[in-house]
Amino acid sequence: MEKLVFVVEGMMCNGCENRVQNALKTLEGVEEVVANHKTGTVTVTAKGEIDKNIIKEKLEDIGYEVKD
Repeated sequence: MEKLVFVVEGMMCNGCENRVQNALKTLEGVEEVVANHKTGTVTVTAKGEIDKNIIKEKLEDIGYEVKD
């Protein structure tokens, strides 16, 4: 299992959290996603190793900015 935490800008409400969680759960290997608009973080738990860039690209595709 691998757990990754991303700092994400643009999440403003619970709807944003749901949008992020639903989008990332479609990625292969993603087991759990917890988005928090108050802290601006997204925590992704994967079954094995997962490419951070794939998650970052998905977040950007749905309109959010990932900080390094």
